[in-house]
Formats: sequence, C-alpha cells, structure tokens
Amino acid sequence: MAGTISRIRLENFMCHSSLHIELGDHVNFITGQNGSGKSAILTALCIAFGCRAKSTQRAATLKDFIKTGCSYAAIVVDINNQGEDAFKPEVYGNLIILERRITDSSSSTILKDQHGRKVAHRKDDLTEIIEHFNIDVENPCVIMSQDKSREFLHSGNDKDKFKFFFKATLLQQVNELLETIKDQLNNADSIVEELEKSIKPVMRELDELRQKIKNMEHIEEISHDIDNLKKKLAWSWVYDVDKQIGEQTVKLQKLKERIPACQERIDRNTVLLDELKKELIEKEENVRSLAKKTREVHMMRKNMDDSITEVVKQKVELEAEHDRHTDMLGKMNKRLRQLQAQLRDFQLQHMQHTQVEASQIEEDIQNIQSEIDYAHSNITRLKEDEKEFSEELSGILKSISEITKEITENDKKIQDLKYETDDLLQRQSNKVTAFGGQRVLNLLESIERNNRRFKSPPIGPIGAHLQLASDFWSFAVDCAFGNLLDAFIVSCHKDLQTLRECAKQVNYNHLRIIVYDFTRPRLNIPDDSLPATKHPTVLSVIQSENHTVLNVLVDQGSAERQVLVQDYEVGKSVAFDHRIRNIKDVYTSDGYRMFSRGSVQTILPPNKRPRAGRWCSSPGERIAELKNEVADFQRINSEKRGQKRKLDHDRCNLEQKITSLKRKREPEERRLANKRLQLDDAKKASAENNSHTAVDTSELEEELKHVKNDIQQKELLLQKANVRLTAILREVDDRKAAYKTFMEH
Repeated sequence: MAGTISRIRLENFMCHSSLHIELGDHVNFITGQNGSGKSAILTALCIAFGCRAKSTQRAATLKDFIKTGCSYAAIVVDINNQGEDAFKPEVYGNLIILERRITDSSSSTILKDQHGRKVAHRKDDLTEIIEHFNIDVENPCVIMSQDKSREFLHSGNDKDKFKFFFKATLLQQVNELLETIKDQLNNADSIVEELEKSIKPVMRELDELRQKIKNMEHIEEISHDIDNLKKKLAWSWVYDVDKQIGEQTVKLQKLKERIPACQERIDRNTVLLDELKKELIEKEENVRSLAKKTREVHMMRKNMDDSITEVVKQKVELEAEHDRHTDMLGKMNKRLRQLQAQLRDFQLQHMQHTQVEASQIEEDIQNIQSEIDYAHSNITRLKEDEKEFSEELSGILKSISEITKEITENDKKIQDLKYETDDLLQRQSNKVTAFGGQRVLNLLESIERNNRRFKSPPIGPIGAHLQLASDFWSFAVDCAFGNLLDAFIVSCHKDLQTLRECAKQVNYNHLRIIVYDFTRPRLNIPDDSLPATKHPTVLSVIQSENHTVLNVLVDQGSAERQVLVQDYEVGKSVAFDHRIRNIKDVYTSDGYRMFSRGSVQTILPPNKRPRAGRWCSSPGERIAELKNEVADFQRINSEKRGQKRKLDHDRCNLEQKITSLKRKREPEERRLANKRLQLDDAKKASAENNSHTAVDTSELEEELKHVKNDIQQKELLLQKANVRLTAILREVDDRKAAYKTFMEH
C-alpha cells in the first residue's frame, strides 16, 4: 500500500548505535523495557519527516539526538510506493528512501528511488510527499502515549478494563459506526423531506409547462382544422389566418435573435469581472510595496536624525573644550598685562630721562595694547553669544528629534489600527473572510463548482463554524488555535486531493487540510482527563453546531487541555506553581502562552499584530472605536508637525545668527593677531632703544617671556580646537543640508 513504512534504520540516534527494523503490511507491535528505545523509534520517524526538535519534547536542538561520543546520527526510512495512490512512480519506482543525516553543525535530507539513486534534497520535495500521503508529522494519532498506556495497564477498575477491551477489539468503533449510520439515515430522511418540499415549486412549474405543451398541441390541432377549413372557407379567411401565423413567426424569430446578444453581454461582463479582479490584486500589491518603501524611508530618516544628534553632541564637546582654552588664555593674557604694566612702570621711571623717541614708542605700545584689549573683549563677547545660541540650537534639535520619534510611533499605531479596521470591515461584509481573506471566498466558490467530485462536502474554514461564549476570550482563543482556524476538514484521502486541486486553481498555497471521519460522533471526554482547575478551558468557551469541528479541535488542537486565565500573574501560578494534571498550555486574556515540559518553564509573548477582531460580536462598534482612535492620533500628529515646523523655523534662525557671529568673529581674530605682531615689533624697538639703561628688568622680562611662550602654546591649542570646531560645524551643516534635502524629497 502506498504511503506505508516498510523499514527503519537508525545509526547513532539517541540510545541506538545501529538498529534495523522490518515492518509488516498491517499492525506492528514494538515492545521492550523502559529506556530500551521504543519512543526513540517514534522520535526518529518525526525527525526524518521534518519535525522540529522542540516539537518532539525530547530535545532542544537536532544535535542533541546524536548519541554521546559520536559525531553524527543517521535515519533511513523506506516508504512503499505501490498502488493507485503512488507518488511519482515514474521517478521513484516502487520504493521511496528517505535519509536524514545530522551532525553537530548541520543536517541534511535526501530522497532516493528504489535503486538508491539520489532524486531530490530540497525541503519542498519532502513537504510534497508528506502532503500527498497526508502525513501529520507532529501528531502521530495512531501512537498511544506512554502516559495513556500506563493509565490503562495499571487501572484496577473492571469497568475501565472493559472499556479498554471494548476499544482494542474495535467493538466500540463498530458501535460508533452503527450509531453514525443511524444518524446519517435520519439526516438523509430529513434531507429527502427538505428536497420534497423544495421540489414542489419545480413540480408546479412542470405542470405549467405540461399545460403549455398541451396548449401547443391544441394549437397544432387548430392548425390542422384550419387546413381543413381552407378547403371549405373562402380565400379571405385563409388570408387572415396566414397573416396571424406570419406575425407570430416574426415575434418568435425576434426572440431567437435576442439570445446571442444576451449571451454576448454575459460573456463581456464575465471578462470585465476577471479584469477587475486582476486590477484589484495589482492594487493590493502596490499598496504593500508602498508600505514597505514607507518603512524604509522612516528608517533612513531615523538614522539621519541619530547621525545629526551625534555630530551636534561632538560639536558641543568641542565648544566646551574651546571655552576652556579661551578661559585659560584670558587668564594668561591678564597675567601678561600685569607683567607688562610692571615693566612699563619701571620703564616710565627711566623714560623720564630718555629722548622723545622712546616716549613715542611707549605711547605706540600702549595704543596697540588698548586695541588688543578691545579686540579681545569683542571676540570674547561674540564667542559667548555664539555659545549661547549653540546651546539653544542643541535643545531645539533634541526637541525636533523627540517630536519626530513620537510622530513615527503614532504613524505606526495608525497603520496598525487601520489594518485592524480593514479586517473588521471585511468581516462585517462576510464572516468567512476573517479566516483567510479574499482567497478563502475564491476557494469556496471553487469547491462549489467542483461539488460533485467530493464524497462529502469539505468543512471549513474551521473558525467560521465557531462561536464564542464571551468576547473576553477572543484574543486568547485565537492565539491558542492559530492557523488551525483557517484549516479545512475532509472525510477521505480522495477529497483531500480534490481540495488541493481547488486550492491550486485559486492560488491558495499552503492550505492546511485535515482528514477526519465525519461519521464519528461528538467526543465524550471523561472528567479525570480534564484539567483539575476552576479556570475555563478553550473547549468550554467555544460553541459549534458541527460536532466534527469540535472533535478536530480536541484531537488536533488539544482544546480540552488548554486553560484560559485572566491575567499574567494568575497564568504563572496555574502553569508553574500548582503542577495541575492534564494541562498542556495556559493562555492569558492578552495572549501570553505559558507551559512547562519537565523542568523547563516557558513563557511566550503574544503576536505583534493581534487578530482578535475576527471574533468580535459587534464589529460596527469596534470599527467606530478604532476610527476615533485613528482620528485622535492624526490630530496629535498634526499638532506635533505644527510644533516641528515652528522648531525648524527657530533652528534656521539660530543657524543664521551663529553663522553671522562667526563671520564677525573671524575678522576680529585676524585683526587681533596683527595687533599682537605690531606690539611685538614695538616692544623690540623699545628694547633696542633702552638697551643702554641701567634699570634691571631682567627678572620681569624673563617671566614675561615665559608667559608669552605659554600664551603661544595655548593659542596653538586654541587654533587646533578652532580647526576641529570648524570641521565639525561644517559636518553639522552638511548633514543638516542632507537631512533637509531628504525631507523635501
């Protein structure tokens, strides 16, 4: 039989060094003591078919399955590929060999044919085989868990043992099948009654058609009588009858001529509808592309804002360093003036006895020194003004950055709210679209067109067949089931293949399809199998008129073992503190998932983009609330943009003022440097003139020389700081210009 496993080979996998198992065509039993590796065989099958390591609950990563002391592990599974359900027999032959190899750093999957030749190695090829044979990797429902087996085997109650016997001998399945057949017969009787009721209008129409046919026959009889009367009556009567027949023939011909025109209109409207659908798909793709580009632009703008902020920070640090050097230079200039004053006092005492030329030189020195002091005070004042404006500009840039960040966050919230509003609007028009969008409507139309090909009509999407007892748990239930709510249910493998063809026709890729027995009655879950807690389970808050939907949610989604709690702290207490039996997962009302596997405790956050709106019982009210929130955020953004424009205007004014101060300061600094050179020349001339004096000013002159050297060093450092400050200011201007250009475009 195609899809059955005939052989399993394990090498260095978990506790098995080398294991070969040949499986029969029917039921196979694997027995052994605890720890002998029975469960490892099942785990190896799951890993071979692509299951993740965490899903097996036996290891965190694939390399953990490698036996201790070994460098690799290998799994080889032989799959029968014979019969009418065979998968690509012209490629693989009668046997498909699946080989999975795991090392410390990687893992690989290889598909081989019956002769061992490599055919494929991509994951998509393995997925295609799994979907063809309808293999549910993460839920091998034919395997009884160790806990359930232990519960049956250690039960001392005769009633429980009889239940186990009842199930093991398939008597329960036969009983359930008989009850299902009885229910189907009752359903068939009700369907027949409904069909009889629905056929009555058709019968009435049929009677009317028969009456019309009879009338037509009567007309033929009249025509025959007319032929007979033609021989008996006058030619005038024959002319009138011929005229009436001609008029009726013309009317009939006109009606026949209208048929192609009507059909042409139908075909033209059908083509127009297809073109509109294609245009809608293109528009949706353009919207997604524009949204992606918008996010990229926002990211670029954020990076530019961060870059400008960093450069401004460097500028502020350089200005502070520049101010420190300026202060130090001012103190040294003050000391220089004091020394010069002392020197002048000595020189004045001596100059009273010198010539007029010496007096003139001293006067020139004093004038130059006064001009130097005046220029220095002007430069200091300009630098203080420039520093004040720079600090104010830094504050404005910081405010602009904060407002821009807040606007970006609000825009993101607006986009999320609009996304949720669109989902609600779509659900308001059709509830089914909440579980797959427009493509699920296209799929349902395709199913309707191919209805005769199905043994039983598919059920789906599952979420459309559910109702919640309370909207409070909508988000938690959505997180608990996830994509299972978008799945479809079929009754056999043939219907699964047909449904996949329908999905392929409408481009509904990766549709999840579950094969389940529609005749199976509603599952009766014993109380001792339910979580012993006062909190509700997912199964207790959902309702459905179709018991097959509830059965699938129990078998595939463990709805009876998923507990719902109101908040985060209560969830932690239920999931981790009390160790309650039969609990698989705990979900909070805001979407947090909590569970423990052995000694490992795990808490997973909710989805970033919730879809709780598709469970909303009153979408109109929720849409109005979301629109009000969007309007509030848009109003806030409008106010923030107004503030940002005002700050941008203030920033431009400050930058112009700073530039103006720099233009005034630079000529003053050049003038100060020239005056200092003139002062040095004048002092040299005075020294030459007074070289013959007997006044001992060597100590003052030595100290004065030392102070001048220090001043020159400080001025050199100050010039370097000015160069660095000029470079960083130029970089600030360049980046602001780039930012302005970016914002304009």
